[in-house]
Amino acid sequence: QQGLKKLLEEMYDPASTNFHRYLTPQQFAERFGPTEKDYQGVSSFMQSNGFMVTGTHPNRTLLDVRAAVNEVERVFHLRLQRFQHPAENRTFYAPDVEPSVELAIPLLSISGLDNYVLPHRTRHRNSSRATRVGPDADSAGGSWDSGAGYMGKDFRNAYAPDARTPWGINLTGYGQVLGLLQFAGYDPNDIQAYETLAGITTSRASIDPSLPAFVPLANVIPDGIAGGGNSDEEVCMDIEVAIAMAPGLSEVIVYEQADPSRSPYYPINDLLNHIANDNLAKQISSSWFFSVNATTELIFQQFALQGQSFFQASGDAGAYANGISSGIDHAGPPADDPYVTSVGGTILTTSDAGGWVSETTWRTSGIGASGGGVSTVYAIPTWQQGLSMSANGGSTTMRNIPDVSMVAADVVVVWNHGVTSLYGGTSAAAPLWAGFAALANQQAAMVGSPPVGFLNPAIYAIGTGPNYNLCFHDITTGNNGWNQGAVFYAVSGYDLCTGWGSPAGVNLINALAPIPSGLVWVAFGGRAAGNGTYAQPYNTLARGVGGVSAGGTIVIKGPGSSAETMRIAQPVMIRAVGGPATIGH
Repeated sequence: QQGLKKLLEEMYDPASTNFHRYLTPQQFAERFGPTEKDYQGVSSFMQSNGFMVTGTHPNRTLLDVRAAVNEVERVFHLRLQRFQHPAENRTFYAPDVEPSVELAIPLLSISGLDNYVLPHRTRHRNSSRATRVGPDADSAGGSWDSGAGYMGKDFRNAYAPDARTPWGINLTGYGQVLGLLQFAGYDPNDIQAYETLAGITTSRASIDPSLPAFVPLANVIPDGIAGGGNSDEEVCMDIEVAIAMAPGLSEVIVYEQADPSRSPYYPINDLLNHIANDNLAKQISSSWFFSVNATTELIFQQFALQGQSFFQASGDAGAYANGISSGIDHAGPPADDPYVTSVGGTILTTSDAGGWVSETTWRTSGIGASGGGVSTVYAIPTWQQGLSMSANGGSTTMRNIPDVSMVAADVVVVWNHGVTSLYGGTSAAAPLWAGFAALANQQAAMVGSPPVGFLNPAIYAIGTGPNYNLCFHDITTGNNGWNQGAVFYAVSGYDLCTGWGSPAGVNLINALAPIPSGLVWVAFGGRAAGNGTYAQPYNTLARGVGGVSAGGTIVIKGPGSSAETMRIAQPVMIRAVGGPATIGH
């Protein structure tokens, strides 16, 4: 663990030679996973004791097993009992003592022995109005119902109106895959209805005519129990707003398990571990709260080591009074985990043209408020240390949340097989941030840079730096007092209502995914010599070398190859984007 944490610190330290040198899932398994021998040893032990192995994982951090209750009790030296839940109208099962096992191989954690905490969502309905999508719906691209709700390009107009590269390419999440953690189902027809209503199909055609009209959706159901045939408002909202912020996405992957009414168990770590081992989505969002153990922590660390950004809604129950606990409706862990970016909520005001005007802390009577507070579990991370907490009421010794925020009110959602409603909550803000990360990752990919990865070290460095107000909308009004007996107030700079605030467009993108200096473009095989720009790249590496300054970067627009060989007499960086590039014989 010490070696893992040290590598994490180096990987997000710009001064380190390991900065953003991410691992693959295979490299993570080799360096930090159990050995093949130990993994097989645990598997053999469980099978010899009457357990059936139902799933294995390539990083060897999880082993899925199943057995009759009496076998579970015998092997783990406990008794499973039912109890009345102290805060919910249901019973739960749990062991009478902590599990122990007669096995020489150490186990990090044992999951599945209780269902005290069930996955629960954050979203809140903030309008009783509902209409059917049809020919009389509002025109594509505009705010819903004469400005009553935000949808489609409204989010980009407010938070990324100038999101384009220095050479004029619009940043839309093109080429990026976004992942969502879900415990309910959705109707793909609702997503397509939203994309049509919001004008996203038109946007995609302008981005690249070869793109499918609708953003492709993929469902991954690791344990075979899907979220159900319903079209849940939470799932639909997460997908829709992420697509609205990043309409050029290549794919949205919905990692899905059953809702609490349909499954007797919740292997949450299975779901998270699939996201990590797939390593396809470099931006991930969760609008659900769930129990966390040591294995969950390891998976969050694997995300960070692989350059995957994980955004977690901070909660809709306002200020946390006694830590970020599991017994709170619409709130709880893992919002305070130090390896997630915790996202609070705001109320957004825009101009007639759709531009950002102002934001205040989200707090709506009868609905909810932006989750924020002080963890009682996690010590303050290094990147959060050194902040003055005198004005905001935060802690100088424990983890504070949220980290950032975005709009959490008056969000248009198409769900339930064609119903359009207004919803809100930090569960809208988290996937919006994932969509924004896709814009930054698109820019990084275009210049051959690695993904932005775990954002918090960079966010806090920006927040305490000279360009904070160029990169963030600093939200300084409102409070998140709700029903937990606590209240925090928005102040200048960081606070426990909205974190550092919301994105202020391309300045933040450039801070997260900076353009290398002295950029020169090359594309092999072109007829014209070119001038080294993105639009007119040099057609040979020799011309690129002749046009680049010492310490500059040559970007080869792949795929392609050149038989050129040469001696380069000055330090330069050569990167390939868009596919592999081969140089020489």
